[in-house]
This record gives sequence, structure tokens and C-alpha cells, in this order.
Amino acid sequence: MSAAPAGPSRPGPAGALVFHGPDVAGNPAAFCARARSLGPVAPILLEGDVPAWFVTGYREVHRVLGRPAWFTRDPRVWNRRGRADRDRPPTPHPLWTQPPAEEPERRRRAEALGDALAAICWSDLRSLSLRVADRLIDTLAPRGRADLATQYAHLVPAGVFVRLYGLPEGHAGPLVREAAQVMDGSKDAAAAHRRIRSLVETLVADRRKRPRHDVPSRLLAHPYGLTDPEVIADLTSVLATAPTATGDWVSGTLRLLLADRSRAADLAAGRSTVSQVLDEVLWHHTPVQNLLGRFAVQDCELGGRRIGRGDLLVLGLAAANTDPLLAPEAGRAHASRAHVSFGRTGHGCPPPAPAMAGTVAAAAVEALMDRLPDLRPAGELRWRPSPWTRGPGSLPVHFTPVRGVPVVIAPPRT
Repeated sequence: MSAAPAGPSRPGPAGALVFHGPDVAGNPAAFCARARSLGPVAPILLEGDVPAWFVTGYREVHRVLGRPAWFTRDPRVWNRRGRADRDRPPTPHPLWTQPPAEEPERRRRAEALGDALAAICWSDLRSLSLRVADRLIDTLAPRGRADLATQYAHLVPAGVFVRLYGLPEGHAGPLVREAAQVMDGSKDAAAAHRRIRSLVETLVADRRKRPRHDVPSRLLAHPYGLTDPEVIADLTSVLATAPTATGDWVSGTLRLLLADRSRAADLAAGRSTVSQVLDEVLWHHTPVQNLLGRFAVQDCELGGRRIGRGDLLVLGLAAANTDPLLAPEAGRAHASRAHVSFGRTGHGCPPPAPAMAGTVAAAAVEALMDRLPDLRPAGELRWRPSPWTRGPGSLPVHFTPVRGVPVVIAPPRT
């Protein structure tokens, strides 16, 4: 049997695809297609010529996510640690912004964070999301036109999260801008992450002295007894990622409804639900396209490639969700919500974060469609350029101006 192709741990891997620059950021789907032509695992070069493996196969992504003993998040095993340019990282993923931790410690912290989030009553979360959405719609409704991406979709989750953290409402707007820089991997991502972390540091110091009924206070009081640096790191991670990822989910869903009026009609008539449209967006246009930050603990084989100990892997979540090998079972897979947009159970976003994001996103879509039912595209859709995330940079619309008392939101269609 012939040997598997050599890995990117060796200088200048043959056939490696360049995973940065305007071509990749502007058309990530085309890049995924080129990578997939090389197999379910392909060699790539990140910014700064940092070698890595790009995992595009659905089964292979599941394998990486499901075997933390083989593929760890701990960057201390990286075979190029210390040689990459840490002042200008290729992405602001937690790999570059959090101290290393053993897997048991990560699970312990994820459980504590999950408990702090799970204490939020679901009906309260939905009510809060609708209140935030309604206040934004109040400002947009009389105008007859809006950019739903910048003036609504991202401001709803940001407004919800600043309230869950016990922060003043005025932080929502700046948080949208900072979090987008972090998630998109812009040149200012590291500075934006530092600013979010600084905000959280001040918040944690205050809640340590004066606890309240909010997420930071619950995490600080958790029986696991997390240290302040651990609490700060985990709260920062949520605040730096959730607003953009959820906002892109909302704007991507609105884009789909605007592009196909029959979908909006089916929604209004009760022939489909908001949850179904949200799930479709996760399958075909997942907000987090690619995830960096798994390392091979030992030499192994993955997708026909020989992965060296300490090699870095980039997980192509969007590519995995659209893997052609899923086509024969696509209907069953989609119905089961078996996408990898939130990682894999036990090895992705800590529960109940995905369900919370879904609650916020559904409320944002429902409120807007109920109150402004005649939304019409008013210009060209523009995607934000990034190889890491996928979301409209602008979503201009026209609608009939509405003045007066807001309508009562109908019961959830989810």
C-alpha cells in the first residue's frame, strides 16, 4: 500500500493552497471546492505561510471533533509553537487569545459556563429578545428603509448579551463593531479582542465585589470555583463571538426570505416555521465557516493523509455541511439537525449556547416579519469578506413606513 501524502509539518508542502487574501475572503465557497478536489483533507498555508490541514469532509470533521484525545485544542502540542508571528495571528480564534489548558480543565470550565447560561429562563430570554428587537424596529419603522445587517440583525443579539452580562445598553453598538473584527479575522482583530477583554475584566472585578443576577455573577459563584482569569477568558470568548455569529445567522435568514418571497409567504401562512428556515441557513450558509484550533496529539491518518504529531487543523464547517457525500441522505440529515455548525455534542459550543442563539435569532426574525411584512430588497447584497465567517455586510430594504403603537407580537411559530 502506498504511503499517505506528507503533511504540512514539513516546510513548503507540495500542492498547498493559500488560505488568505482577497480571493479566499471574497469567495470562500470557491476555495472550499478547490480544497475538496484534493480530498477530504487538504494542505493549506495560513497568513504568514503557517502550514495547516483544511478538513472539508463531513465524516472527517466529526472524527476530529469527537476525538479530543487525538485532536486537542491545547496549542502547547503545536509543532510550530513559537515560530508563528504571534503579534499578527492569522485569526483571533481562542488559540491565539487564551492560555493553554488541559482537556479536563476545558470541560470543567465549559460545564460551569453552560450552567451560568442555563440559569436564564427560556421565556425570559425570548421576551428580552423581542423587547430588544421591538425597540430597534421602533426606530426603523417610520423611515421606510433600512440596512437590516448593520441596523438590526447584529444589534439584536448584541443588545441581548449586554443585558445578560449586566452591561449598560450603550455597549451594544460598539460591541457589534469589535466582535465583527474579531470573528472576521481583520487586521485589527487582536486589538478589538483586547478591548472586549478589558471591558470584561472591569465587569468581573465589579461583580466579585457586588454580585448581581447576571451571567458573570453566576459564573463567579459557581461551585467549581473558577479563578478570575478563567472567568474573564470564558466570558470574553462568548462576548467576542456570539453577537457576530448570531447576527450573521439572523441576517442570513432575512436574506433568504427576501430572495425568495414564496418562503416568506409560506412562513406567514404557517406552511413553514422560522426554525426550519434558520436550520436551512445553518446547513447552506453557516455563519462560522471555518474553525481553527485543533492539533494532532500523535501521528495518525485522516482522510487519506498522514497527519504529523503537532500538526494544526482548520475545520471547514461550511464545507462539511455541504459535503457531496451527504447528498444521498441529505433529507434525513437535515431533518435531524446533524450539521456541524455548532461543533459536535460535548465538543462544540457549550450547551445551552446553541439553543440560546436559536431563541434570539428566531425572535429577531419573527418580530421583523410581523411588524414589517412588506420588506423588499433595495440594493445589492454585499457579503463581508472573511475566510472565517459568512454574513451580509449590508442588507438594504424598502418597506411601507409604519408609525404609532407597535403591534403585539404573535405567539412563536417555532
